[in-house]
Amino acid sequence: MLAAADDLGPDRFFNRELSWLDFNSRVLALAADDAVPLLERAKFCAIFSSNLDEFFMVRVAGLKDQVAAGVTSRTPDGRSPGRQLLEVREGVQRLVARQEQIFTDLMGHLADNGIRFCSWDELSLEDRKPLVEEFEERIFPVLTPLAVDPGHPFPYISNLSLSLAVVVRNPSDGGLRFARMKVPPLLPRFSVLPDGERVVPLEQIIAAHLDRLFPGMDVVGHHAFRVTRNADLTLEEEEADDLLAAVEIELRRRRFGRAVRLEISADMTDEVRRLLMRELDVDDDDVYVFDTPIDLTGLWSVVGIDRPDLKDPKWRPRTPTRLASRDADDVDPFAEIRRGDILVHHPYHSFTETTEALIRHAADDARVQAIKMTLYRTSGDSPIISALIRAAEQGKQVAALVELKARFDEKANIAWAKRLEEAGVHVTYGLVGLKTHTKTTLIIRDDGDKVRRYCHVGTGNYNSKTARIYEDIGLLTADTELGDDLIHLFNSLTGYARRVSYHRLLVAPEVLRPAIVELIRRERSAPEGERRITMKMNSLVDARMIDELYAASGDGVQIDLIVRGICCLRPGVPGLSENIRVRSIVGRFLEHSRIYKFANGNGVGEPAYYIGSADIMPRNLDRRVEALAPVLAENLRSRLDEILEINLADDVLAWGLGEDGSWTRLRPADGGEVDTHIELMRRTGQRSILQ
Repeated sequence: MLAAADDLGPDRFFNRELSWLDFNSRVLALAADDAVPLLERAKFCAIFSSNLDEFFMVRVAGLKDQVAAGVTSRTPDGRSPGRQLLEVREGVQRLVARQEQIFTDLMGHLADNGIRFCSWDELSLEDRKPLVEEFEERIFPVLTPLAVDPGHPFPYISNLSLSLAVVVRNPSDGGLRFARMKVPPLLPRFSVLPDGERVVPLEQIIAAHLDRLFPGMDVVGHHAFRVTRNADLTLEEEEADDLLAAVEIELRRRRFGRAVRLEISADMTDEVRRLLMRELDVDDDDVYVFDTPIDLTGLWSVVGIDRPDLKDPKWRPRTPTRLASRDADDVDPFAEIRRGDILVHHPYHSFTETTEALIRHAADDARVQAIKMTLYRTSGDSPIISALIRAAEQGKQVAALVELKARFDEKANIAWAKRLEEAGVHVTYGLVGLKTHTKTTLIIRDDGDKVRRYCHVGTGNYNSKTARIYEDIGLLTADTELGDDLIHLFNSLTGYARRVSYHRLLVAPEVLRPAIVELIRRERSAPEGERRITMKMNSLVDARMIDELYAASGDGVQIDLIVRGICCLRPGVPGLSENIRVRSIVGRFLEHSRIYKFANGNGVGEPAYYIGSADIMPRNLDRRVEALAPVLAENLRSRLDEILEINLADDVLAWGLGEDGSWTRLRPADGGEVDTHIELMRRTGQRSILQ
């Protein structure tokens, strides 16, 4: 390791949690961007809030657990759990204050364009009629007022549920009473009036009818609040005889996780605030006060308003020429894959007509003998699940490795895993101590001349819904060695296997870390002027891998890192990382693909390209089953080069990371703009016409 790295010590790393807050700040910046259509800005406000919810449920909850357990160990950047909590609170307060400013500004712009956020008091009696009808028909029947008194203990407040703290007075004795009213989560957070132009927060509609819920009592006041709880799933897998049952039990426990955040409206009285803090066992540092409506994740109901003029133009994903036909049934994907490897790039390429179509064809093809898949997240109504069931019912050997521990998708995964089992699919639930995160499919087909292995290795989940908004890459190939690797991988996941050898795949946790280290070090030993590493990923956290990149930079290797989210590497430090540049692309599509390019990975002057499921994080390298696959075909490598080059040329969506940890929005240079998403849509559209 370089002396400069030793001299810097922990200062050579950025903090993981604070870097994540920086990422969410970049998301929030899109909500403030005048160049973004107004309803898309509202969408980014909602995404920011949803991201922050998960951050508290998992990361802040974990830090609180460490503090409670007396943990004093420090992160690679030198921070204790307690210090991180203090800095996280400061960062969150700044971001929430910024979001309130942005939301207020956004409301004004939307009002100028015919969409107005209204309070109940602003509406005329005529305007209120449809909302009164909605209350009577849809809201009132599901409301349950919960009193708090000696005969009614303080009710359990579920995670992320919006509530009203209601104070009423008994006219007979003048005594004040407290009650909690849960705002129904299944109803839209914001009600849109029939004119499609005015929007009213749901809690205001309920508040206007509290007299119906507390007849004979005087309503003194009402205040909105929301609780966030520790929702990370903790399993003692080694002690679990049945992983499925263990996850189901833990999901029930999750509902009762410790409160880690209390959001309250600014008008809440001190007395009610103290009551909530006492009953929820939270401190002042856990309380966040809002002047704007709480829980802006509900802005999705506003985003759904039919105003295409206030949204991005719709993109219709294209089908790669080799898989395209006026009649999809005329396409033989197996014949096309035999002709040569195919690279699919979502959402520019249609997931439905590529990856999903391959599984559908495999299910109905009489020559297909077996289908094996890893499933991490998918939609419950997924055509892929239906295809696997259909294949099993036709007598094919179908195996699905379902990762029950996919965070926040555990319940959905259990439901459709049971459906698969009932249809005769061989379902396994992952390995003890490891999450199975790899995105792989293996299809065994008797082609007449020989039995072939058809493979899909991807960077994203087999989910047709997220494939429309997540940027991901998939490799379709009949490469014999890669097919053999997938056979070994699936056998190790469903059976008993140790010391598995792979020809092409880089598999975590055994092989991936040392393989990437070797690729980085190989670049260091290549001739000067030809040493280059380009990596595109979601997060870069692993301290040991960062030190390897620092060492490569010190040897003159030019390194470009495209990191959407967390980045703990400090670029541009003289003597340490002056040859490393870091940028982040945040925009219309969620950059989710992982691409790793080493200019001399296969020997001097012979580049190596890998795609797959793994980010450079300890959990991906050491605690998950991951797989990176090499891309060997020259035409597909050229396509990966195009993607990387466009990302590196972007001066519209891109942010650059500075030595001091600040992220700066890159601005167009003279002569033009490069927006990654627009440019890739343009080129994909051109190819569909030209080919």
